[in-house]
Amino acid sequence: MNLRSKRRLAADVLGVGKDRIVFDPEAEDFIQDAITRSTIRGLVGLGAIKVAPEKGVSRGRFRAKRAKGKIRHQGSLKGPKSSRNPKKQAWVHKVRALRWRLTVARERNEISKESYSKLYRQVKGGQVRDVKRLLEMIKESRK
Repeated sequence: MNLRSKRRLAADVLGVGKDRIVFDPEAEDFIQDAITRSTIRGLVGLGAIKVAPEKGVSRGRFRAKRAKGKIRHQGSLKGPKSSRNPKKQAWVHKVRALRWRLTVARERNEISKESYSKLYRQVKGGQVRDVKRLLEMIKESRK
């Protein structure tokens, strides 16, 4: 039994989407006979046509993350990028990583003490951009 037009009419009368209209299977004959808006309203009153509850996306996970402080949208950030993650702090992290790599390379005898001190000074002077470049320089110093 095709009730597509009745579904469209009921959705229009009730002011909801077509997907939320639910027909009672026992009252399909009455629904089939309904051709006016007033008869649709009567069937709604009888309970033959119902509206399914709205489906929604749960906000629970979002609220939990926000409570933990994990979610920081642009509007809630105070100050520029450099104040939240200062340039000096970034520099310190980078230099510590590079110096640790140098120490490991020296302990494994991958580089000599002379090349270690030379590379160490280059790291301090800002000539080494990141760990990848440092590893390339270590390979070059071995040759």
